Amino acid sequence: MYGRGIVMMRGFKMDPSITKQKLKPGTVRRIARYARPYRWLLAAFLLCTALDALITVVNPLLLREIIDHGILARNDRVIVIVAAAVASVALFDAFLGFAIRWFSARIGEGLIYDLRTQVFGHVQQQPIAFFTRAQTGSLVSRLDSDVMGAQQAITSTLSGVLSNILSLVVILVTMFYLSWLVTVIALVLIPLFILPARLLGRRMQRLTREAMQLNAEMGSMMNERFNVAGAMLVKLFGRPREEAESFGGKAGKVRDIGVVTAMYGQVFFVALTLLASLATAVVYGVGGSMVVAGAFQLGTLVALTQLLGRVYGPITSLSNVQIQVMTALVSFDRVFEVLDLKPLVADKPGAGALPRTAEGNGTAPDIQFDRVSFRYPTAAEVSLASLESIALKTPERTDAGQGVLHDLSFRAPSGKLTALVGPSGAGKTTITALVARMYDPNDGAVRIAGYDLRDVTLESLHDVVGVVTQDAHLFHDTIRANLAYARPEASEDEQIAALRAAQIWDLVSALPDGLDTIVGDRGYRLSGGEKQRVALARLLLKAPSIVVLDEATAHLDSESEAAVQQALKTALTGRTSLVIAHRLSTVREADQILVVDDGRIVEQGRHEDLLGDGGLYAELYRTQFAAQDRSKAEVTERGVLRPAAN
Repeated sequence: MYGRGIVMMRGFKMDPSITKQKLKPGTVRRIARYARPYRWLLAAFLLCTALDALITVVNPLLLREIIDHGILARNDRVIVIVAAAVASVALFDAFLGFAIRWFSARIGEGLIYDLRTQVFGHVQQQPIAFFTRAQTGSLVSRLDSDVMGAQQAITSTLSGVLSNILSLVVILVTMFYLSWLVTVIALVLIPLFILPARLLGRRMQRLTREAMQLNAEMGSMMNERFNVAGAMLVKLFGRPREEAESFGGKAGKVRDIGVVTAMYGQVFFVALTLLASLATAVVYGVGGSMVVAGAFQLGTLVALTQLLGRVYGPITSLSNVQIQVMTALVSFDRVFEVLDLKPLVADKPGAGALPRTAEGNGTAPDIQFDRVSFRYPTAAEVSLASLESIALKTPERTDAGQGVLHDLSFRAPSGKLTALVGPSGAGKTTITALVARMYDPNDGAVRIAGYDLRDVTLESLHDVVGVVTQDAHLFHDTIRANLAYARPEASEDEQIAALRAAQIWDLVSALPDGLDTIVGDRGYRLSGGEKQRVALARLLLKAPSIVVLDEATAHLDSESEAAVQQALKTALTGRTSLVIAHRLSTVREADQILVVDDGRIVEQGRHEDLLGDGGLYAELYRTQFAAQDRSKAEVTERGVLRPAAN
């Protein structure tokens, strides 16, 4: 059995892209900073651990006393006193056990809280490009299993190392005191056990890191397939079998690593068992002869065998200490990898608040792009290879990092509707992303009310700017909770007013649970138009001075579009609006139209003027908007849109 296990260990191949990673310098110092707030709890914890280690030798010595000076000497008084001492030591040891567990839990859970909240908050500051590349499962793994592993470095590993070192020192000193000759003979085999432990330590570190990565990949796959969109895609393309096989492949690798790890553990166990058995035989053989010869008493021999049995536990743990420490350090290192990612957008020192109105006169602020150039960041700038499995297998896209906007300048007037039109990939969504400061421009400046967005706080900016995207996201919660996300302090009456303005209150009020209706994963229990109107209600509840719409009505049916357009009139009234226009009605009503092509403003004006110019806008109108007019006319001609005759 053991031979087959060793063959398996030799034949297992680890992914070099994972196993070649090494711990960064300074990791231990960073860990110490996280432990500093718990230094007094740690001191008490380690003191209790030290006392618990010292108790290890007490019972064998008491056993020696009760045999040599109690039982063999037929002294009842000594037997009673020593028996009472054994009971007292047991009670004290039980108290220490509770104290150690409490300190360990208090420190460990506090550390988990600190790490999780810091990682969660830091991830929230990453740019959108980070989330388009990073696997969700990998991120969740950093907040879950890796944080738990990091916590063990401060509690289990630290206390275990201290306890084992103290226990080993105290036991060996006591054994040498009882009989140095027997102790030396019994310990002569220990070096043969320590050598393989060192050889296996590095392999266990690599296995641990790879197992973490594989578990993260499985978690990411489950996250993507277990939501509504992912499950629907799998079913529509008829690929459940392929998905199961893909998941089985990843799970199989985790299984293989588990088998190899178990075999490594078995090697340690067999070596320890053999060593303990041989050493015990030596002690009984040599020590028994010495008892017969009168060199020492029977109680001393029994105490030596008891202590010898307790010496191999600490030796085993300390032989594995490299594995334990490296496992914990790998977990910390993976957490630090995320914390070391620098947010591309952050408040600079001394940033001020962006006012909600222009120059304090109560009007909505304007938006100005001043010679803005922008390129999207590359993978190396926003993510980690260990957070995006595709990055481990394929090179960076050739167009990554190329310019999207080029020396672009325009002004969206205060309180007016500015529409952005242009071919796909022209840079329209990028413009809206810069207004919401999802990214910062590489050159030039984006200003609101004359303030460079890099000089104001993100909180104040997002209080002024409200955004509704083409695929508005709703949390798997109630309608009430989704609305409250915009303004938690809003009353129910204010929420209802926002729903009325968004043309959705009639539907919500007719639902059995009303505002407390669960919308489902990403709002899938609502239709596209209903979801968009709830998103608009959320925007209205926020009441921003600037509204950014990224094709909010692009994929709606005619009825839903009409309701959303009515809601948009309310949402845009009196506000500075920047709208990526897909629907004809929005373009015609715009105060100005900006035609974007290849990251530049190529035309600017009102609908009628641009049509008369005969440029790109006129071409887009003829190929897209005129076709929509013909389609509507044909439908009307057939009578589909007319009421049925009686």
